[in-house]
Amino acid sequence: MNQVLRHLEQEHRTRQLARLKVRLPIVFVSVVVAILTLAASAAVGLYADLWALLVLLPGLALAAVIYYAAQLLAEWDRAVVLRFGRFHDVRGPGFFLIVPVVDSIARVVDMRVRTTSFTAESILTRDTVSVHIDAIAFWHVWDARKALLEVESYYHAITLAVQTALRDMIGTHSLAEVLAERERMNHALQQILQAKTEAWGISVTSLEIRDIAIPDNLKDVMSKQAQAERERQARTILGEAEIDLAHKFAEAASVYAGNPAALQLRAMNIVYEGLRSGGSLMLVPSSALDTMNVGSLAALDPLRRAIQTPPLPGQSPQPGSNPPPPTE
Repeated sequence: MNQVLRHLEQEHRTRQLARLKVRLPIVFVSVVVAILTLAASAAVGLYADLWALLVLLPGLALAAVIYYAAQLLAEWDRAVVLRFGRFHDVRGPGFFLIVPVVDSIARVVDMRVRTTSFTAESILTRDTVSVHIDAIAFWHVWDARKALLEVESYYHAITLAVQTALRDMIGTHSLAEVLAERERMNHALQQILQAKTEAWGISVTSLEIRDIAIPDNLKDVMSKQAQAERERQARTILGEAEIDLAHKFAEAASVYAGNPAALQLRAMNIVYEGLRSGGSLMLVPSSALDTMNVGSLAALDPLRRAIQTPPLPGQSPQPGSNPPPPTE
């Protein structure tokens, strides 16, 4: 918290220095008028002291009026002018005049969008986990009068408001929700801060959670849990693949059961693919070979029976067949 406030104070001093640089032309004119007045008074004083005094006093008064009455602001600055301690007007940007002694500039407000970093340490989530949150807020002042009159220090107020809203939001969510729903939490925080800072003339454009730090021992536990979850998913996917494969094999078996020739051709194709991809030597069970020879044996069976059957009386034997042995 103190680091954020120191950063804001440093930014304020930087802006004040930039505003002094913008007023350099007015300061230069005031100094020139004062120098000319002193030179004229010195020249007149050679003849009469009274005339020297009459020249010196109006000249110095004119230089003071120029210095205090003439104001010059940059395009993004607005000046809150008080008259006799009461609010009078919001002036700027550019050149304008105020009444010396009567009017005073309470503060110059920067209307540009600002970025402020916030750190909330040791926040307990809903499931009692201590986390460290780093966030960044984008906000700007849209009403300089409200920002100055409604709150004492608007940049301190916006800092405390953001940190309080961040702690309240984290306390109502579990660690898993904080890690997974960061975008939704950013939007909810922006809505909460917008409702709170509307009366201050400040608008919170967005609030983004940049980093969520958790204890190291919890990191190890979550890593093991994630690894176990991935392994469970992998085993589930493998089991589903085995189920699908079994269904496909069952469909193929039903097809092969009605067509033995297709099964034989498939077996021959498997042997061929194995020989082509695995090498020239392959051990195949004899039962597989017998299965693959069924078709050829079935084709040769009529010829075998014709050879072994004797011809009828009066019928000449078929060519290539052995004659029957003579009977005694």
